[in-house]
Amino acid sequence: MHGEAAVSTRRAPAPRALLALPAAVAMVAGVDAGLTLLGVWSPVPSGRLGEAHGLLMVLGFVGTLIALERAVALRRPWGYLSPTLLGAGALALLVPGLDRWAPTLLAGGALSLCAVYVPLWRRQRDDAVLVSALGAVLALGATLLVAGGADVALTLPWLAGFLILTIGGERLELARLAMPPSAGPTLVLSAMAITLAVPAATMWPRAGGAVLGLAVLALAWWLASYDVARRTVRSTGLPRFAAACMLAGQAWLAVAGGVWLVVGHPADGPAYDAVVHAVFLGFAISMIMAHAPSILPAVTRVPLPYRSAMWVPWLLLQSSLVLRLWGGDALGSDLAREVGGAGNAAALLLFFAVAISSAALGPPRPPAVQSPREKEAAR
Repeated sequence: MHGEAAVSTRRAPAPRALLALPAAVAMVAGVDAGLTLLGVWSPVPSGRLGEAHGLLMVLGFVGTLIALERAVALRRPWGYLSPTLLGAGALALLVPGLDRWAPTLLAGGALSLCAVYVPLWRRQRDDAVLVSALGAVLALGATLLVAGGADVALTLPWLAGFLILTIGGERLELARLAMPPSAGPTLVLSAMAITLAVPAATMWPRAGGAVLGLAVLALAWWLASYDVARRTVRSTGLPRFAAACMLAGQAWLAVAGGVWLVVGHPADGPAYDAVVHAVFLGFAISMIMAHAPSILPAVTRVPLPYRSAMWVPWLLLQSSLVLRLWGGDALGSDLAREVGGAGNAAALLLFFAVAISSAALGPPRPPAVQSPREKEAAR
């Protein structure tokens, strides 16, 4: 009886969930590309694919999912143009001959995402929408730089700003009731500072990068001060897991801001590796882990129940990042960098394997209720 009730609560995926498939392909290809760059074993070694690693992960994977979530919030058919173009751009990166069209498709997807925020802003003139819209503008700037032939390293502040501001806006939107009225205006000021600091870091890497570091540290302080994670981490189940993910993400964002503040915007080397992976893995992926059980069902209409197994990839991600950034980047150990990087890849793939399994299994079965006769017999 309970099994039948559990099955009946499952829902067929919404057709729009198909737009998330290119994001999944981009994630798998991006992980493979990252392993290639590390110089460790990868399923499909390809130097050409390695060059597309950053665009695949940031715009193809995370960007497509963000655009899809925003299109669902917009509730207009044209809103799905953004995730469609971003996903198509990611797939084009993988195909020789078509990869020359990828920058145009990605730029079109970023421009469409900016357009989505216009009616969202008109519907509700909200600080969270404004902050996320500024992030979309930075994503557009990154794609225009790529389309103009800029090296991906030059676009790092733009891509980082896109994810930082989008996630900051999401946190304000989701946790507004637990925040004081001053939280929104404070976040807007931090977001504007980051938006101005990004082009400064591109033109003047040392001084502009330091300013960007200060602005990012200010936003990390905002998250630590106003977010509810410090309280909910003492609870149990999903609230505790989500809080742990958010607290870890805040810490990694502070690490990235500190590196920018001290060394400016690095073009390569250990500092570059540290900033990239503190932002895009430590901060962004930790936040994705925190929000996946609540946001993905809203996009796909498929419940994603929390399970304690989700702690395993989270722990693997945090420990492998510490190994990579401290042992590899700070102390210069190639072995630590390679093992940590491989652990990063395994953690990301493992989390989505756990999420898919949890969605397929459905909600956990409620405990069976014993009849008085059964209770008497059990004595």
